[in-house]
Amino acid sequence: MAEKAFKILKFKPNNTKEFGITLRKRVNEYFKTKDIDRTGDYRIWIKVIVMPLMYIVPFLFIVTNNFGGSMLTFYGLWLLMGLGIAGCGLSVMHDACHNSLSKNKKVNEIIGAIALGFVSGSTTNWKIQHNILHHSFTNVAGFDEDVNPKGVMRFSPQEPRKEFFKYQAYYAWFFYGLMTFLWATIKDFGQLYHFRDMGLLKSQGKTFGGQMFALIVRKIAYYAIILALPLYVLDVPWYHILGAWFSMHFLAGIILALIFQVGHITPETEFPIPDEKDQVDGDFAFHQLVTTANFAPSNKILSWYVGGLNYQIEHHLFPNVSHVHLPALAKIVEQTAKEFGLPYNSEPSFLGAIVSHTKFLNHLGKVA
Repeated sequence: MAEKAFKILKFKPNNTKEFGITLRKRVNEYFKTKDIDRTGDYRIWIKVIVMPLMYIVPFLFIVTNNFGGSMLTFYGLWLLMGLGIAGCGLSVMHDACHNSLSKNKKVNEIIGAIALGFVSGSTTNWKIQHNILHHSFTNVAGFDEDVNPKGVMRFSPQEPRKEFFKYQAYYAWFFYGLMTFLWATIKDFGQLYHFRDMGLLKSQGKTFGGQMFALIVRKIAYYAIILALPLYVLDVPWYHILGAWFSMHFLAGIILALIFQVGHITPETEFPIPDEKDQVDGDFAFHQLVTTANFAPSNKILSWYVGGLNYQIEHHLFPNVSHVHLPALAKIVEQTAKEFGLPYNSEPSFLGAIVSHTKFLNHLGKVA
């Protein structure tokens, strides 16, 4: 199939340019005054150790048959691994793949690959979908693939409504739970073909053949360790092993989907419509501000676990800054937005953000 020309969204600064200039100046001054790097400090390196252990230690208990023969404990250990998958993705892999974990790009590549390896995912695919498509074109239908769930749900007012979408506020949770399961099975293969056809693999200096070979090797290694090994060494029915493995992925998928969805698919966030020249009003900083929302900023436990991604606004404005700095930047961003008379979307609680997201799904499913 011939490669298609990849469309580039353009921004029309208009009267919003000064906001971005002022904000960048203040954030630069913050790091200069504090004399600190934008990458992670000791706080993220603690997570580099702790989060993988939430995945590795339960698995070692499983394959060494140290769960007392209890199926409840057996499933509980797999679910703990699900928490580890989500924690690694949010707190470690995410920073690494944004090159904000370490100043050393090679270190970021290695840690990102290891963390994403817990679901046998491709870092190349992830960076294209997340760093390029999502971060560059946030909430723009036809550009940001995160708001285009391929006809299964409706995340944007610009997407056509189907009759069965009126039930999406109920069935969305099942599809959310499939996120890492699909990663571990078929999603990466489909994305490789898709990104090749869009010309995005080539734009990143990657070859389709090389990426496909690496992906196949990664999948074989993953299944050999995570499924074949327990099936071989444990005296546990195969359907329990497969069921527990799926439960692990389902929990991880729900967690990951909720963290990202409530930061963008809300009644408060905007879904800009490009003109005939593929342009949207406002500069990049303004665009990220109005298409993104924070939640539970005072919940320090949640913020620690999700890698500061409850500060979605700050992350989208400064994606190459480690999440450990986002709470401090939030004060600067909120104050600057207030000075310029711009919105700063922030839901006080995580539960409130989930309820708001669910209501918006219901609205999108019923209103054309």
